[in-house]
Amino acid sequence: MIRALLASTALLLAASPALAEEVNPTLSLSASSDVQVAPDYATVQSGVVTRAATAQQAVQDNTRAMTAVFDALRRAGISGNDVQTSQLSVSPVYSDRREPETNDLTIIGYETRNTVSAKVRDTTRVGNVIDAMVTAGANNIQNVSFGAEDTSAAMDQARREAIASLLARANLFADAAGFELCGITRMSEDFARPAQPMMMARMESASTPVAAGQLSITASINADFCISTD
Repeated sequence: MIRALLASTALLLAASPALAEEVNPTLSLSASSDVQVAPDYATVQSGVVTRAATAQQAVQDNTRAMTAVFDALRRAGISGNDVQTSQLSVSPVYSDRREPETNDLTIIGYETRNTVSAKVRDTTRVGNVIDAMVTAGANNIQNVSFGAEDTSAAMDQARREAIASLLARANLFADAAGFELCGITRMSEDFARPAQPMMMARMESASTPVAAGQLSITASINADFCISTD
């Protein structure tokens, strides 16, 4: 059976010379490029945490405070379309010690958390918006992040720079190793990473200091180059 299989394989290779040809060796390389852009908006996550003896009271106290926070955002010029609730929860608060007989934790109160995400389209006013929220009653600043509405041009620039670097590196390898390239057999792009904040330049003002800095747009390109055997 094995001899018959070997014989049929030899006949197949003889009948199809292309199958017997050796595949050209390849050079696999990757290159990345970063392009910096200025952010054109900021997202502030902030809200109110309240505690009370009953869940109803905790919710009521939180509602009053959050209403003031929403009013402050509106007075600060934040559109209602740019404000979104990101968290709303009511949970029991337990004592630090367990009951000696049952080993259970005793509920000593309730906590309500209400968090909103506010999009600030003027990055120079982020500190003012934070101050307005805190003055109105916000006591839980969770996060401040920056972004850009359209990064397509920056991404295309990063792609062009990455491809140029990739081609230059391939030619360098060929020159240093003494071989010739015969084309690109495969090219792909890694999944684009979200824009990352770079070193931040501090904005001094009478309000809470906030730094907008720069966003880094990264493109990563991979390619296989065939190496000529002639």
